[in-house]
Amino acid sequence: MTDLTDFESRLLKWISASDFIEVAWSTKRAAEAFKVEEKDVYEALAALTQKARDHIQIFYDGGAIRIVANY
Repeated sequence: MTDLTDFESRLLKWISASDFIEVAWSTKRAAEAFKVEEKDVYEALAALTQKARDHIQIFYDGGAIRIVANY
């Protein structure tokens, strides 16, 4: 995980500290929280599934995306 960008690392920490199982994930809210474009959030999530695959799980449940991370 040493090759994470600053944004990827901050996003992973934020996800780890949040409850995106009970509260459905919102890319729009994440983009607003980090003051970036939604595209940047999508790219960072995709990168995290490669770079930090043992620390993040993204799944679909109850009509929404759910994300769990451990960082």
